[in-house]
Amino acid sequence: MRRVTYAMGVSLDGFIVGPDGGFDWTEPLDEVFRFWIDETRELGVHLLGRRLYETMLYWETAEQDPSLDAASLEWISVWNPLPKVVFSTTLAAVQGNARLASGSLAEEIERWRAEPGDGDIAIGGATLAAEAAALDLIDEYRVVVHPVLVGGGIPFFPHHGRRVGLELVETRTFASKVVHLRYRVARRPGVSPL
Repeated sequence: MRRVTYAMGVSLDGFIVGPDGGFDWTEPLDEVFRFWIDETRELGVHLLGRRLYETMLYWETAEQDPSLDAASLEWISVWNPLPKVVFSTTLAAVQGNARLASGSLAEEIERWRAEPGDGDIAIGGATLAAEAAALDLIDEYRVVVHPVLVGGGIPFFPHHGRRVGLELVETRTFASKVVHLRYRVARRPGVSPL
């Protein structure tokens, strides 16, 4: 069964966006950017909230920029063809290899899990992740911790009022002192989130 993963860059104090709305401190250096490219290769679909979708729209036309380096071009070659489902009540249309969600988050995840093929189901955006966590749909949390305290903003971890047991699956420390932590949600055997 395809895993549902939630992965984003986060400050040491737990935020994906700072109090000023900025996230320039998550701009990956070469080694971390390579990590994100490799992680994205393992995806079958990316489910995004509106804000993250709009942030990532840059990449739809970025290949026209002659100043892009080889890593950015490789990222485009991985990201742009990846199917994306956008959850929004305000957008009327989306671009690229994306479509607006036609069902609830649980319905979309169930649909993607039922389809043949490989690749994880990634969730991007704190609001969408909070909904998925409340429904117990997230199988793995993948946290890329940056060595900075931003003092507030949008938290990575959704606050849904319940305890979730996690099992550490993988850690990696990059030369830039960024740390990747991968945790699997500890579920009882035979219990499916859907």
